[in-house]
Amino acid sequence: MGAWNLLLSGLVILLGLCGVLLPGMPGSWLVWAGVLWWTLEDPQPLAWAVLVGATAVLLLSQAVRWALPSRRLRGDDATRRVTAYAGAGAFLGFVLLPVLGAIPGFLGGIYLAERIRLGRHGEAMAALRTTMRSGGGDLLTELFTCLLITGAWLGAVLGG
Repeated sequence: MGAWNLLLSGLVILLGLCGVLLPGMPGSWLVWAGVLWWTLEDPQPLAWAVLVGATAVLLLSQAVRWALPSRRLRGDDATRRVTAYAGAGAFLGFVLLPVLGAIPGFLGGIYLAERIRLGRHGEAMAALRTTMRSGGGDLLTELFTCLLITGAWLGAVLGG
């Protein structure tokens, strides 16, 4: 596979990761499309295994999201800031404590954003619980799935 095709598929995956945090963008499907593109350009057994795994994880994630109560975070400035902090926390947690660190990183990002906004621990914890009840679990499920797929793709690219 050429370097340009690899770079472009990586950019599509990165756009998908950012799209998970933006309302109205099909982030998880963009991540899957980037992996599909990489697989079709470099049809090795490892690439096909990553694509099959990504498809299975994405379909499982969709089933979990359908089982959760359908709630969406509202689109005001405070929610965008909280979403950005949560996304950054999930990414840092995923990198620092591979795979499972994304969940406490996500929760820590929401807590930090609310602690800065509200100033007190108790109020920030209450806001964290409210955020998770009002659509945060749905966002965490989709973001965690996309981080898993991206990690598998990156491992296959660097290892293969």
